[in-house]
Amino acid sequence: MPIMECCNIGVVCCDADASIPQVAELMRRHHVGDVVVVEYQDDKRIPVGIVTDRDIVMETVALQVDTEVFTAGDLMSAPVVSVQKDDGFIETLRLMRNNKIRRLPVVSADGALYGIVTADDIVRLLAMELSMMTSAIVEQPIREGRLRK
Repeated sequence: MPIMECCNIGVVCCDADASIPQVAELMRRHHVGDVVVVEYQDDKRIPVGIVTDRDIVMETVALQVDTEVFTAGDLMSAPVVSVQKDDGFIETLRLMRNNKIRRLPVVSADGALYGIVTADDIVRLLAMELSMMTSAIVEQPIREGRLRK
């Protein structure tokens, strides 16, 4: 399955010069734990970094520094690791595991931002698939019992 089939296409983005309070407000308003930092090239959003809620806490709040003096560009993880939208599910999992990341921007062939896939998305999808498989396992003997009376 291509990763574009299970990624979120409503990505919350900002420019590198957005202040950390602005980034935090975006996270709060959209109920997300990350904001993708983008540059615009020919009307395309090109991901250049990512800021997570953890980045904000660890790099500013925990150190008791003024968040107003930092921008998304200062805190973002860069260069951003991304996956092509046509890449497979397993390939994406390996990329996340090998890079020890939980959020991965999904890009089109020209590098434009298409969506984002998170560890939470993957766990949710796997849980749903396992639940459906469990139903099949439970129901199969019942069905067989009815057919072979």
